[in-house]
Amino acid sequence: MNKFVMMAAAASVFALVGRVNADGNAAAGQAKAAMCAACHGTDGNSVSPQFPKLAGQNAGYIVQELERFKSGARKNPIMAGMAAGLSAQDMQNLAAWFSSQTVKTGEADPGLVKAGETLYRGGDQASGIPACLACHGPDGAGNAPMPIPALAGQHADYVVTQLQAFAAGARKSPMMDPIASRLTPAQMQAVASYIQGLHSTPIQP
Repeated sequence: MNKFVMMAAAASVFALVGRVNADGNAAAGQAKAAMCAACHGTDGNSVSPQFPKLAGQNAGYIVQELERFKSGARKNPIMAGMAAGLSAQDMQNLAAWFSSQTVKTGEADPGLVKAGETLYRGGDQASGIPACLACHGPDGAGNAPMPIPALAGQHADYVVTQLQAFAAGARKSPMMDPIASRLTPAQMQAVASYIQGLHSTPIQP
């Protein structure tokens, strides 16, 4: 158990290092978000599962990732081009708009939800995998001040893709890289499905 406590504490430390304070104008962000709508939807609820939902996402996290796309620290050819022309204030405004929207939660696969819930809420001690809720919260709301992203309602396919990227080292995170590398493909699918259908009330056995 001490190992899991230490990993959770480390998550806080790493997140604080990259802390971003968002201070944007949502109305200005809504106007700027017209260029984001084709992929992410007008209100941040993307239709295609290959593009993440941004609605309800923590503003500081949005700013942080836009900065990483612009600097090249996070690799994505589409987002690199989109972020290249954004000013710091543009990023703050976009973050204010998307964070003010409400995410539309999907449905979890009934065949995967129990395994996904077990991982999300309890982890897998035998494999050294901590519970997702230790950082992302019991309701998947993340931790805005850190900033740790909200996960609730995110597309399962997108979550799997990101876990695979962390595991392969294609996307860098001091906390997520080692955790994702310990997840089996089946575990990734299960926890991603659970996240897609995550609501404010835990699923009862």
